[in-house]
Amino acid sequence: MTQKTIITCAVTGNQATRENHPALPVTPEEIAAACLEGADAGAAIVHIHVRDPETGAPSMELAYYREVVERIRAKNNAVILNLTTGPGGRYHPSDHDPAVPGPRTNLLVPEKRAEHIVALKPEIATLDLNTMTFGREVVINTPRNAAILAGIIRDAGVKPEIEVFDSGDIRLAHDLIDQGALAGPGMFSIVTGIKYGFPSSPDMMATAARMLPQGAAWTGFGVGRMSFPMAAQSWLLGGHVRVGMEDNSYLSKGVLTKGNGELVERVRAIIEQMGGQIAGPSEARHMLGLAA
Repeated sequence: MTQKTIITCAVTGNQATRENHPALPVTPEEIAAACLEGADAGAAIVHIHVRDPETGAPSMELAYYREVVERIRAKNNAVILNLTTGPGGRYHPSDHDPAVPGPRTNLLVPEKRAEHIVALKPEIATLDLNTMTFGREVVINTPRNAAILAGIIRDAGVKPEIEVFDSGDIRLAHDLIDQGALAGPGMFSIVTGIKYGFPSSPDMMATAARMLPQGAAWTGFGVGRMSFPMAAQSWLLGGHVRVGMEDNSYLSKGVLTKGNGELVERVRAIIEQMGGQIAGPSEARHMLGLAA
């Protein structure tokens, strides 16, 4: 029997703004509501970033994470929570001196990047392994810091979702598993469509999937207009899928989505029309080895 497909809904991220979509979730109340909407539409996992509710800027404030988690759990104890540790790795070199951090720099020690993971203990936390040009800045995740972050996540009793953006990230994941910093075969997220990373193409996703450790669970997705095509490709290759307003603001060309729930409904329809079945939260927990 073909395995069921887990849908992750990534509801807001840290790159999109309300210029991209006027209804982008920003406040803890809005982010929690978007997670509940995605879960009602069929997502077994919700992937969560938080933002400053006044400015909409990305935030790592523990109080915002706590409020989001509490609001979700007050209404839904089943959906799987996946909190990011991505922010805290960005470096903006100043124009006058690249050795001087510019205003968009947000570098943090691994302990600070995982403070909310230790405090809130979600089922899953993302572990980004990319060091790359990202927009106007660079993202830096050194092997040392990645290993420290992996250890903090493990010691909190949380499962890491290893986000890989290019082939070197997968090589680093293999090394961390070989060193014992990560437990193999691991759970991965193959990110495509970020400029200077994996392109959103069937061949590239297939290549990335083949590079993963044997037996790894994985999700594949694309950003922007390739969101739905890459979801379909991930399913065809045996992976799980991710959608949400972190990755894409549109339901179709020129048509803004009404919200995260509508994006989940669309990808669910695509999977089911191809003959797949969607996993509920309890099934996803069993598939990923999470506590019931």
